Amino acid sequence: MDIDEAVMLTQDRLAAEGGTMGDLLGHFRSRVAPVLIGDREWERILGCARQLPITMGALPFGFELPLHARTPEADFGVSLASRTRPAAFFRDRARTDSTDETARAIMRLFRQIDADDSPLRDVVGRKLMLEYDIGSARAGGGSLPGMFLRPGERPIVGASGQVNDVDVVVDALVSCLGWETNGTQRENVERVYLAQPEDTRMDSFGVFPSRSRAIRLAIMGFKSQRELCSYLESAGWPGQISAVESVLARFEQRANIVRTGANIDVHEGGVGPTLGLTLIVKQRYTKDSRYWLDGLTDWDPFLEAISHEDLVFPEKLAALADWVSKPTTLFAKSGRYVLLRGIHHIKLVIEGNQLRKAKAYVFMVLSGAVAF
Repeated sequence: MDIDEAVMLTQDRLAAEGGTMGDLLGHFRSRVAPVLIGDREWERILGCARQLPITMGALPFGFELPLHARTPEADFGVSLASRTRPAAFFRDRARTDSTDETARAIMRLFRQIDADDSPLRDVVGRKLMLEYDIGSARAGGGSLPGMFLRPGERPIVGASGQVNDVDVVVDALVSCLGWETNGTQRENVERVYLAQPEDTRMDSFGVFPSRSRAIRLAIMGFKSQRELCSYLESAGWPGQISAVESVLARFEQRANIVRTGANIDVHEGGVGPTLGLTLIVKQRYTKDSRYWLDGLTDWDPFLEAISHEDLVFPEKLAALADWVSKPTTLFAKSGRYVLLRGIHHIKLVIEGNQLRKAKAYVFMVLSGAVAF
């Protein structure tokens, strides 16, 4: 059974377990430390999850945990793919509720993905990731989630002249939100891509419609501090390179960093000043069948390294270390499931030329079809 068949089977079985992701998450409260997500904050996440179909539990879902914040808050992330049960759910919502802007945006995007000879599908496949601002939501902010596409079918790598692929993904995200194409912003994204060195890849493209009109780019695979800093200068990042060098130097002294990634926001006026750094201690490859399997101690060196930073709370780091677990067998009405939990990545955020934030992105993967 291939991965797509396994996901479909798991979706069918989850449909017998309840109606919403809120029903599913309700079973996992005891597995989430209160220091990471408090009871009040958990209820806010459940409120969001109750608006989503339980069948979304067949693809990775999880939380963005601010390690720099005393409050035990979190944002909530889910995945879905076109031509699946969750896609049908959003299609029905778009048809029956003209006020559901999220459903309408998803359907616009999936129509592009599912079109005959779709150039978008050739690059990103059928999968879409959503990130709901819950803990980080601004007062009076909109409700549209962040939307992310990953070039998993045809990777977009540096020095390979894939400008057309970059344009296809950016145009799809912009158009699905009903935004007018901004030629200057598009050119800025192209310029950022063309600055990428060989052997790096555009890991994801994202938009946060409830925040701004920026395009969030995640570029992964930088082999050295020098290579990354040279890239940031070429891409037009307006911050102080010395601030990046200082952060990287501290972590390289404490842990074996095998690769580094950068998250940047591209606006009409150019690259924004906020920079996200992802320091990789274990190289992952998306096509690897064991991509979601962490070793129980893989993250220990990085957690030890970040513990020396004053901005993180030690109690959150201790709870985060316990998040990674062996595959766990669960039994439900529809039969046996296997649950995986792990840390996908940890992002360091430089703002105002200082390290201001540290965020852990943790996941759960639930399967009713995979044996370990």
